[in-house]
Amino acid sequence: MANSFQDKVENAGDKIAERATTVGHQVGEKIEEAADLTKEKAHQAGHRIGAAAQKVGNKVVSLAESKGAVGSPADIREHMDVYGSCGNFLGKVDHVEGDHIKLTKSDSPDAHHHAIPLSWVAKVHDHIHLDRNCSEAARDWQTV
Repeated sequence: MANSFQDKVENAGDKIAERATTVGHQVGEKIEEAADLTKEKAHQAGHRIGAAAQKVGNKVVSLAESKGAVGSPADIREHMDVYGSCGNFLGKVDHVEGDHIKLTKSDSPDAHHHAIPLSWVAKVHDHIHLDRNCSEAARDWQTV
């Protein structure tokens, strides 16, 4: 009977060791997944922080203070910055669509594209000045 009991204990010990190994592998996999997710989220946060810092540092002179050569709406290109007459950053051009400028959704407060009429464009330099301030533009733009 001692052999039988000893065999049972050894068998149970082997099963416990196998299960512990399996659980250990599963825990290791979950830790790797969590580390990857953490890296991805940190990377995304870094981009958001960089974009926010750029917006803060991108205050351009107001429309009234703006000097220099003036282009036309035909000179509007993708990724140009758009500023209100207040001098604050409103967004970036995704593309011109008919008589509207479609702004990128990545700069939008609600993560949607917004369209503003070309008739709001007051000046075009290496960026775009609107004839209205940012709050007026945001109030009246169209969500696309």
